[in-house]
Amino acid sequence: MFLLLKSIRMATLLVAICFISFLLIKNSPIDPIQAYIGADMLNVGPEQREKIAEYWGLNEPIMVQFFNWGSALLAGDMGISMIYRQPVSEVIGERFFHSVVLMLTAWILSGVIGFTMGVVAAMKRDTWIDRSIKWYCYMLASTPTFWMGLLVLIVFAVWLGWFPIGLGVPAGVLAEDVTTVDQLKHLILPAMTLSIVGVGNVALHTRQKLIDVLDSEYMLFARARGERGFILFWRHGLRNIVIPAITLQFAAFSELFGGAVLTEQVFSYPGLGQATVEAGLRGDVPLLLGLVLFSTMFVFVGNLIADLIYRLLDPRMREGRSR
Repeated sequence: MFLLLKSIRMATLLVAICFISFLLIKNSPIDPIQAYIGADMLNVGPEQREKIAEYWGLNEPIMVQFFNWGSALLAGDMGISMIYRQPVSEVIGERFFHSVVLMLTAWILSGVIGFTMGVVAAMKRDTWIDRSIKWYCYMLASTPTFWMGLLVLIVFAVWLGWFPIGLGVPAGVLAEDVTTVDQLKHLILPAMTLSIVGVGNVALHTRQKLIDVLDSEYMLFARARGERGFILFWRHGLRNIVIPAITLQFAAFSELFGGAVLTEQVFSYPGLGQATVEAGLRGDVPLLLGLVLFSTMFVFVGNLIADLIYRLLDPRMREGRSR
């Protein structure tokens, strides 16, 4: 029943988001035909513009265009990208791997580092360590992703020269000559940017949750038995804070994807984020709708996994469900 309700909610959400996105794109000031033609716009006459609009279906009413796109989508066709001149599914498939590697790396790093920082801050409550971690997390919470990306780029790529400035692979190198080491070098700075920005929420949430646990009566009883420090945390604190931390981390998929869009643009990283920006700026309706659809499902699946983990691991949720 739970999965059925979630599936209905996801289907309703996808239809609503696609329709709203379609209306926003159609009412944007960007002319898709001009963006499609580019620099040769002055050499294209009205008749040629009409033929291009007819070819892409841009001369049809908005509702007819949306219905045609939706019918093709139900048949498994996401359309042809006006920018890349390829099927939208192929464009997403080509860039999906790069984005997944980036987001997964940043997701793991931000979760592990944020959880560790939150635990340390709670165990050292009201000390200079706790105040330093809280200050650091509050500062990160108010830091834009693109600004952090530029800062990381300036320090580690321009000043120190430790990593390449951008892209996903070295420029001018054939695909067969690109090594795994080259790909990792180009991945480190974007992943570092995403993970740094994502640390704050996890650390602050874990800190507060562990403080509540440490102030509970059963922890007072454990201290009375002589348990202190790491042993106290390992036996009684960890299992009470790990479930909320995991749930929060999976629920942060929307922030992760949104941050990846800006990060990939800063580092010219060839992922879904950069394709989203290009599709929006150049009025590529099929590609942008496909990316919106894919990102919505990505975020929804992350939230669904968080709910399932919480229900599986929390006995109170199982008891409530059985009643």
